[in-house]
Amino acid sequence: MKQRRRCCAYPTKTGCRPFARARWIGYSRAKELLNKFDGLLNHPRVQRMPNLLVVGETNNGKSVLVNRFQHLHPASENRPGEGVMVPVLLIQAPPVPDELRFYHSILEALASPYRPHESAAKKMPQVLRLLRTIGLRMLIIDEIHHILAGHISKQQQMLNVLKYLGNELQIPLVGVGTKDALRAIQTDPQMANRFEPAALPRWDLNREFLMLLASFERVLPLRKPSRLWEQPLAARLLALSEGTIGELSSLLAAAASHAIGTGRECIDSDLLSEVDWEPPSERKRQVERMV
Repeated sequence: MKQRRRCCAYPTKTGCRPFARARWIGYSRAKELLNKFDGLLNHPRVQRMPNLLVVGETNNGKSVLVNRFQHLHPASENRPGEGVMVPVLLIQAPPVPDELRFYHSILEALASPYRPHESAAKKMPQVLRLLRTIGLRMLIIDEIHHILAGHISKQQQMLNVLKYLGNELQIPLVGVGTKDALRAIQTDPQMANRFEPAALPRWDLNREFLMLLASFERVLPLRKPSRLWEQPLAARLLALSEGTIGELSSLLAAAASHAIGTGRECIDSDLLSEVDWEPPSERKRQVERMV
């Protein structure tokens, strides 16, 4: 009998109980954005392709969302003689706006060899040939707010590169970042017109958040029901996570681990008080007091 692979996130006396933190938790806004991505991916090729800018707080699920979309559109070898086709390419913007580093990010994501000391002018044709060869239909750039980490001339250079790639390949671009990403794009009026902003807001205590908690509970490795969606537990979870899905996921992982370790097998307000957890704003204040 084939043994099932398990994630040893929660070791117990009898073994390990998995909590699939990497598992996709679907919710309405995420599904809306995935549908938008699909619309862009299937958009007819025109000279000026529509683009999207996904903006949200740190740790609020932006990277998980675009990774999910890439997972739904994997590379394939369905066309005989044409090699590997990559419909969606996800890269991370370099930490500073630098054209050469940007090309290197693309080449490394595709495991394509390159000469690191070649100029950007020589690297650009190589990148364009490669992206045409793989049949690229969408380029997603995570952490696009990194564009602001350089001089204004470097920022403009990077925006020009994005414009050029989109025009030459006739593919949609999806930028992903914090609110600073809006500032980065808006430094160029043409780019601001081409990128439709799409917000991934913080969570509120509403029906959507309660449904999210119900989805998380279904994947918790606990033997007793916690009923996370009931008050006042739901409000407590929202306050401790400060409305971001990444913080909520980490908090629930820590709470589930404590519930298993103590044998209580469910999460309640008393158990949350015992978990070593501070909201992100309090952690930031503690760091600021140390420096």
